[in-house]
Amino acid sequence: MNHRVFIAINLPPQIREKLYATRDQFPDLPCRWTKKENLHLTLVFLGSVGDQDITQICQSCQDIASKQAPFNLELNLVCYGPPKKFPPRPPKFLDLKFWRPRMVWAIGRKSPELAKLKNDLEKSLFENVQAQDNDNYGFSPHITLGRLKTWQLKQMEKEEIPEINEEISLSFPVESIEVMESELKKQGPEYSVLQSIPLGL
Repeated sequence: MNHRVFIAINLPPQIREKLYATRDQFPDLPCRWTKKENLHLTLVFLGSVGDQDITQICQSCQDIASKQAPFNLELNLVCYGPPKKFPPRPPKFLDLKFWRPRMVWAIGRKSPELAKLKNDLEKSLFENVQAQDNDNYGFSPHITLGRLKTWQLKQMEKEEIPEINEEISLSFPVESIEVMESELKKQGPEYSVLQSIPLGL
């Protein structure tokens, strides 16, 4: 049997509550908002793996996590994503045919601890990855708050699309990583924790 697996940082309940409440600010935005219990930060997406691979994946994650001290993660902006392709809000002069946001993100500050954790996991979990310790230093942590309904968005006038460029100030300790399974269901994906692995030197 195959499983759709990823490695994630799950969020404390109070952080999930505050991020989930973001949806209330944009009632007219055509968006499929992420369920509160599904809010997380993906570190590595592994895709479909077999039963026999789960044990090795968990062991690899344990080996990496044991060498990583806990650290704090800061979230500082809610915007359209991904910002590398799209501006955080639509400039008034920009024709929407050239501007296609796909998600609403909460973005965090870049962190050398997070970059090292992500990089070490990738080197351990993927074959033939010859990464250096700072390869992911440019990684911008992001949490998907919602996925835009692009067809409905295209029907809106530019003036009707809300600007989303909200500064936030949320911080929480990262003390574990989780090996997660995603099951795609009619009502949306359901996530379950296969193993929670504490960080600690």
